[in-house]
Amino acid sequence: MFFIVLFLSLVVGATSAVAQRQTLSLNDNWTFRFSHEVEKRFERRVNLPHTWNAQDALSGAIDYKRGIGNYEKILFADSAWKGKRVFLKFDGVNSVADVFVNRRHIGEHRGGYSAFVFEITDRLNYGAKNSILVRANNGESLDVMPLVGDFNFYGGIYRDVHLIVADEVCISPLDYASPGVYLVQKEVSRRKAVVEARVLLHSSANAPKRRTLSLEIRDGERTVFSEKREVTVEGGREERFTVVIDNPRLWDGQRDPFIYQAVVTLGNGTATLDAAVQPLGLRYFSTDPDKGFFLNGNHLALRGVCRHQDRPELGNALHEAHHREDVDLMLEMGANAIRLSHYQQAPALYDMLDESGFVAWTEIPFVGPGGYQDKGFVDKPAFRENGKTQLKELIRQNYNHPSVCFWGLFNELKEAGDNPAEYLRELQALAREEDSTRPTTAASNQNGEINFITDNIAWNRYDGWYGSSPSTLAKWLDATHARHPEIRIGVSEYGAGACVYHQQDSLKQPAPNSWWHPENWQTYYHVENWKIIKARPFVWGSFIWNMFDFGAAHRTEGNRPGINDKGLVTFDRKVKKDAFYFYKANWNTREPMIHLAEKRNDSRSETAQTIMAFSTEPEAELFVNGKSAGKCKSDDVATLKWENVQLQKGRNTVEVVAAGKNKVRDSTVIDVR
Repeated sequence: MFFIVLFLSLVVGATSAVAQRQTLSLNDNWTFRFSHEVEKRFERRVNLPHTWNAQDALSGAIDYKRGIGNYEKILFADSAWKGKRVFLKFDGVNSVADVFVNRRHIGEHRGGYSAFVFEITDRLNYGAKNSILVRANNGESLDVMPLVGDFNFYGGIYRDVHLIVADEVCISPLDYASPGVYLVQKEVSRRKAVVEARVLLHSSANAPKRRTLSLEIRDGERTVFSEKREVTVEGGREERFTVVIDNPRLWDGQRDPFIYQAVVTLGNGTATLDAAVQPLGLRYFSTDPDKGFFLNGNHLALRGVCRHQDRPELGNALHEAHHREDVDLMLEMGANAIRLSHYQQAPALYDMLDESGFVAWTEIPFVGPGGYQDKGFVDKPAFRENGKTQLKELIRQNYNHPSVCFWGLFNELKEAGDNPAEYLRELQALAREEDSTRPTTAASNQNGEINFITDNIAWNRYDGWYGSSPSTLAKWLDATHARHPEIRIGVSEYGAGACVYHQQDSLKQPAPNSWWHPENWQTYYHVENWKIIKARPFVWGSFIWNMFDFGAAHRTEGNRPGINDKGLVTFDRKVKKDAFYFYKANWNTREPMIHLAEKRNDSRSETAQTIMAFSTEPEAELFVNGKSAGKCKSDDVATLKWENVQLQKGRNTVEVVAAGKNKVRDSTVIDVR
């Protein structure tokens, strides 16, 4: 993977050295003020990414600031840009952005999680300073998705901003902020791949322009396909190439996340004027109602997690290093699939998922209220149109990512009142029109016709947390599969809250909305739920809610307000909870490990204890104060238990050792009072 990434960087670097397109970061040196702060003394300098809700929303203030924030940057427009085209590209502004150049309004974008582009060629003063003003509004609006959600609606320019300087004839960045290149996988097998490459060209010239357009497919070392043609461009034009690769090397998930490079260049016969490099990961996949998910003809159990995009003291204004840390933690645990809930996430993250071999479900923010009030759907034309626009943006901006295998259409909608079923059928038809190569899916939490619209369906289940017990998940899955054997059933969410500071000797189910979220119940919950999911191959994928604790200002539970603590890792990414290690033992068998559970429960009242560990190894031995307490074999979910272990009053050293092919150990100290 290192060499693939290095190759991509060299291609881009070499191309930019001869091409006229420049992509410049505009992240530094903005001023910020709220719209009601009209005096100049309120302006303060900020760098992007930035949100104004990093403090108030994460303090548990349900009335955190939702309104308009003004961002302004002074941009010097180089005289050398005259005769070229200049574009502003925003990777994400939440949730409505009005953009001004030299105080003249140039456009509005409605939707907080997708990229957007405006051309500003005719609005700049060249050889002079120019004002770029963005008025970002995260206020509530009934015509912009999402209307509600169990997460924070952070305001601001919280992702990167770029300035693109291109030739008058260029690969268009104006098609819903897509890369202007679509790699449609028409036919893929281990013997042959047929790909239709669609290249969108656009000219601002007054007369037709003759250009040379070429496409190369490279495997990092050699060119496996090449074609060059002469084209005449007037206004917009689409060119299509048919690419045939015999005996292709497939993108095979984490077994082999191999990616070809599609290099598109546009020239005038003597020089390269524009270029684009896109990933091409060739793969084929399907879901079966009885047997689950298949990748390249092989069954692949999708061991997934859900992920929100925020951190303490940063809100959602994350940098690339934060996304990388999250991916590394998911890889360490052994996850091979991810649900990007509940919205389109950062461009850099999709690249990382491609390179790491994740199977991704990415979705539009069509979100219902869960257990809260109001609705996620209002049947008004502006809302319906906004959702369709956001779906087009999601698909077109992420079309070429091999990791993306599912387009998500909704989460926890309700049919009472304005019924979204008819509109969902429109979204389903639009998704199939935009991309016939990938199925749709959704996350439901109730019965109704909305469960039979998408190609796949999954349910948010919390058996053993919001009432009931884990055993009801088994009954529900079996009954649903028997009643509807034709549908493809997944588990889109399952989870339980846990605070690492809350420890208890006994195993007692807590009230989910209470201030007491003991860690051992979360561990028990995941052990029992995973047993059920693992035993049912018809479940095409399961996704833990959540990989990380995240901000939800209205929540009053756990050890502090404003946090949903269902993560397997704490909000700051510093502490891995016991359930993390349970999944690591089950999912990441490449790395030998053993982990003693309940080490944080280091002060106990009873001398007789059950000692539990999770391990990739088949057997381990327990030592208490240096003496063997016996060996134990791992069960079918990588769990070892020593019952009725006698500790002494006072300090006890407890150690587990797996001394087979791979010697691994873990230890703790327990004080019995």
